[in-house]
Amino acid sequence: MGVADKAAPASEVSNLLNLLREKLRDRALEVSAPQGDATALILPQSLLEVMRLLKEDPQLGFDMLVDVTAVDYMGRKPRFDVVYHLLSLSHHRRIRIKVQVDGENPEVDSVTALWGSADWLEREVWDMFGIRFAGHPNLKRILLYDEFQGHPLRKDYPIHRRQPLIGPKN
Repeated sequence: MGVADKAAPASEVSNLLNLLREKLRDRALEVSAPQGDATALILPQSLLEVMRLLKEDPQLGFDMLVDVTAVDYMGRKPRFDVVYHLLSLSHHRRIRIKVQVDGENPEVDSVTALWGSADWLEREVWDMFGIRFAGHPNLKRILLYDEFQGHPLRKDYPIHRRQPLIGPKN
């Protein structure tokens, strides 16, 4: 079983939460451990600053971006959560970072400058949810074709919608 598969003991999670509260201060709206997973809900305007701190601070050392995804809470304001899963290989711990964004023009800063792996992960979130990543070097569809209309993981996406048929490009 690898680091990413093992649940951290409660005392380690508690220590990490205390460290996060100390380091993040007013940039975090909430630091908690739902289902035992260290989680921080941060202010959208603090995203790059917080992610840089999580990666570069030797006490934290979250050197690996494992995943970027989103959750659509249709009917809630703000509508979306953009969720980052980070791993510290040196400290053998994980963390979940959440940023809430509105549904009208959802956008957060890109973290591609910190983790190259964010490139395709952010493109997938854009493709499926329509959340833009400001500063992304090549934000375009990655799973669906360019003419596809809409973002199919949004809860209000019409599941019976007909998409334009496209043929081979000559």
